[in-house]
Amino acid sequence: MMTDPIGDMLTRIRNAGTARHGQTMFPSSKLKLAVARVLSERGFLGEVRLEAEGGKPRIVAEIRYDDDGDPTIDGLRRISRPGRRVYVGKDEVPRVRNGMGIAVLSTSRGVLSDKAAREAAVGGEVLCEVW
Repeated sequence: MMTDPIGDMLTRIRNAGTARHGQTMFPSSKLKLAVARVLSERGFLGEVRLEAEGGKPRIVAEIRYDDDGDPTIDGLRRISRPGRRVYVGKDEVPRVRNGMGIAVLSTSRGVLSDKAAREAAVGGEVLCEVW
């Protein structure tokens, strides 16, 4: 039984980049799809799409690499875990690596990047940081 699906998704993305894979797949959920789309919009992942494998939906995420062949994601860190949820107010939204990375938040307006949450003046649960 998996207790942290978001952590599993982030680990699969990290491992795929380290192993130089072109894409990675993980079981689908609305939250994981929203997080993957935020990462795609901010340029950390390529195309994110849904596919059915064996009758079950799976998310396929393309791993992006820079011109030197290194993954665009240098690091991922799960912030809010099942055993310790981390919430921030609208004035406490974190800046990751002085703006070079992003924090992904689950807010009342959906899953947003830190920049979008600051613009919308909302806080929420800090899911992860990516740089």
